[in-house]
Order: sequence, then structure tokens, then C-alpha cells
Amino acid sequence: MTLSKRSDYSYKGLGNLMTMMTGDEKHSFSATSTLDVVWTLYDSVMNVDSSRPDDPARDRFLLSKGHGPMAYYAVLVAKGFLSTEHLKNWGQFDSILGYHPDGELVPGVELGTGSLGHGLGIGVGMLMGLRLRKEDKPRVFCLMGDAELDEGSNHEAIAMAARFGLEQLTVIVIDNNSASHGWSGGIAKRFENEGWSSATIDGRDHEDIKTALTQNHPGVPHVVVAKMEEK
Repeated sequence: MTLSKRSDYSYKGLGNLMTMMTGDEKHSFSATSTLDVVWTLYDSVMNVDSSRPDDPARDRFLLSKGHGPMAYYAVLVAKGFLSTEHLKNWGQFDSILGYHPDGELVPGVELGTGSLGHGLGIGVGMLMGLRLRKEDKPRVFCLMGDAELDEGSNHEAIAMAARFGLEQLTVIVIDNNSASHGWSGGIAKRFENEGWSSATIDGRDHEDIKTALTQNHPGVPHVVVAKMEEK
């Protein structure tokens, strides 16, 4: 199957792309709650190019919130990493698009995700590896759900990222009010206590999202809490 090298899809066309994926595994709200953040990242923040998906200088995007990747796949089509034909048989035996993204099969996808709570730790390790290779330009953006913060591995990664001053790391937490444990003072406070910079925004407002994701945070990692209000 030939991948498209360019796309004429805008944000308004993402809905049509998502309707091409059918079935009960769409996890629609889980997917659509990430749509605006993922679109803004690929449209106006990250250094990525569908014609050079393996460029060593590229920014990396990690979808730790891997269940319900419908919105992510739609953005990858819109930005030319995939063709619309890929969407029509998603989740089938012979499809490269599974119910979780596969980092080996899907162009532009950096890692496969499944169990929640792994993306941030992988992002920290990825940046440490880039640092050892003297590659200081690539940034890593990790998108996770608020419920993932119930997983203890994330707290180790939060502490380590701050101790090593990983300023190329930005975490986006989609706040659906679904965490079981929560955190005194809110999600951003959990990161701030370890030395991160933070921003809390409306997760549907593209200008707010872009401003928060491009905010300067020298010497420290950055977290953006994208609050999702039910409509």
C-alpha cells in the first residue's frame, strides 16, 4: 500500500477520517479527548516530517494513553504518515493499525503501547539515550491520561526527569477526572513538587495548547495539564 506524502486534510476533516474506523474498540471519548492536543502537536509544535519519519533530528511523540488511538491515526493520515486506506480495515488481522499503536508497523509511531503507565518512563529513557549520543535538539512529548498517575512507575519517572534536568521533555496529561487516587493540590502540583514547570489549560483550545507546549522551561521538564470538560 502506498503511503501519501502530503495531505489536504485540515482539523475540520479529522471527523470524517475517524468515521472510517468502525467497531466497539474505538473508545470514542478516550480518543476524542486527545484529538485537539495531538492535532496541535503535529500541526504547529513538533519538528516531524512524514517524508522522513526516521530523521534522527525529529521530535518524538509517545502516546502513553494508547487505548483508543482513533484520533491519533486520523492525525497521522492528515499529516501524510498514513493513507486513508489504512483506516478502513483498522483492527483487522491484516491491518497495521491495531487497537493500540504499534511502533514497529506504523510509520511515525515511536513505540507500541498497551499497559498504562509506561510511556513517561520510556520517554525519560529515550531522552537519556539521546543525551548520551550528544543529540540535544530532539524533544520528547509524552501524552498520558490522568488515571495513569495511579501507576507508581510514573512517580519514579517524574522524579528522575527533574533530577537530570530533562528540559527536552514535555508531558501532556489529559485530565478527564478519571484518576482513582488524585493528588492534593491538583495534577500540576505533583510535578511541581519535583521541580517541573507546569501549565494548566483548556484541552480544547488550540491557542492555549500551543502556548503551553511552546513555553520556555530552561533546565527543567515541563507538564501541561489539559482539562477536559464534558460537553
